[in-house]
Amino acid sequence: MNTWGFVNSFGAFQTYYNSILPQSPSAISWIGSTQACFMFLLGTFTGRALDAGYFRPTIAIGIVLQIVGVFTMSLAKNYWQLLLSHGICTGVGGGIFFVPVMGLTTTYFAKRRGLAIGIVTTGNSTGGIVYPIVIRQLLSKVGFGWTVRVLGFINVGALAVVLAFMKPRLPPRKAGPIIDPPALKDLPYILHVLGICFAMPSVYTVFYYIASFARDELGMSYEVSLNLVIIVNGIGIPARILPGYVADQFLGVLNTMAICLALNVIMLWAWLGVNSIPSFYVFTVIFGLASASFQSLFPTTIATLSDDLMKTGTRLGMAFTTIAFSALVSGPIAGALLKLGGGYTVPICWASASALVGTCLVVSARCIKSGRGLRIRC
Repeated sequence: MNTWGFVNSFGAFQTYYNSILPQSPSAISWIGSTQACFMFLLGTFTGRALDAGYFRPTIAIGIVLQIVGVFTMSLAKNYWQLLLSHGICTGVGGGIFFVPVMGLTTTYFAKRRGLAIGIVTTGNSTGGIVYPIVIRQLLSKVGFGWTVRVLGFINVGALAVVLAFMKPRLPPRKAGPIIDPPALKDLPYILHVLGICFAMPSVYTVFYYIASFARDELGMSYEVSLNLVIIVNGIGIPARILPGYVADQFLGVLNTMAICLALNVIMLWAWLGVNSIPSFYVFTVIFGLASASFQSLFPTTIATLSDDLMKTGTRLGMAFTTIAFSALVSGPIAGALLKLGGGYTVPICWASASALVGTCLVVSARCIKSGRGLRIRC
């Protein structure tokens, strides 16, 4: 909730920042993309810290940094202050404790790992509901500063529970490098990670610009457009649980991931045909289902592609660090394409084409790992 739930809520901040800052949408997107980048980037180091037995001190440091970032963000008055607090500080803090928490969860489950991770990642959607609602209800009443401080107090309460109750199950693996060298020669693993790199721009293009599209193209007010940010996140709660159950019981996690990515691509191209408020609500719901599904399955697919659970944290961290560069440039590229003119058509086509390439890479990884048969459960 306090990591990607905060990141996924950036659409609410993007629209507000557009109205108060002189910078372009592309420049403002650097705040959210920097936050997302650090959330991924630190995974290699913090994932290895999990494997080495330093779970609790690692997440304690991350929690402190994120809370400091949120409260200093409430005092920010201009672009560079928001970039440092909102983008860098909260991103670094969340990035430090995100991968250890996800990696630790995978070590507690075997047969129902996909369902377990799906339940955990509903926090992403929960945060994506809670934060925009708080912003919508408080921003016009108490101002930006106190609205963000309320978000900070929410994080303090939730993360105190994490720090108090989560604990490692496996013995520490003290020896070993920060990265897993055999993973660099594991073709299915490499193709899968690259595929997610190409799929992620679709997520950030929608989450960052869904509210501004509603305002610019469909004439919605700022307050009403935030409903779309809430819906695209909220619909992800069932979408993060059901695919994990289907993967565990019927199809296998790699097959389920491929199906979710394919639906994601279809909906992105369908966005080009949206020209009314009702159709945009339909798009938001279906895209929210598809994007939440493949995001929730990703940690489980990495565990499935790993032969040694003791290296789950390391491999997951390596994957997240690679994806960090995709997260860093996705929002700003969409903003730069939007600035070229022609409305939202160009950024939508870019995100759709990128997602299509990513889906092909993920399917290729599945075929190399388990064969081409459609009935193979993997």
